Amino acid sequence: MYTFVLVVHILLAILMIALILVQHGKGADAGASFGGGGAATVFGASGSANFMTRLTAVLTALFFVTSLTLAVFAKKQNQAMYTLPGAEQTQQVPVSNESSPTVPVKSE
Repeated sequence: MYTFVLVVHILLAILMIALILVQHGKGADAGASFGGGGAATVFGASGSANFMTRLTAVLTALFFVTSLTLAVFAKKQNQAMYTLPGAEQTQQVPVSNESSPTVPVKSE
């Protein structure tokens, strides 16, 4: 399952890069930068998003979901790596000083 999600994540990243590079930016027209006809729409209503913008949004959402899924897998793997087998069944027994054996110390 981890490998499948990782492959989908990498494919989504490549598709997003390609799709974003192909898109035409809002202010890419030469007239828009000098106050031409496109400048009025920068702060106005954006209208309906075209197919490429919607596809980018869907790919971004899927990329976000796969990122979170991979983070959950990494957390589970990290916990499994630092958890010893059978560690849940062991109990810590308090040790008092009275029951501990004394060790004789040599004096010189």
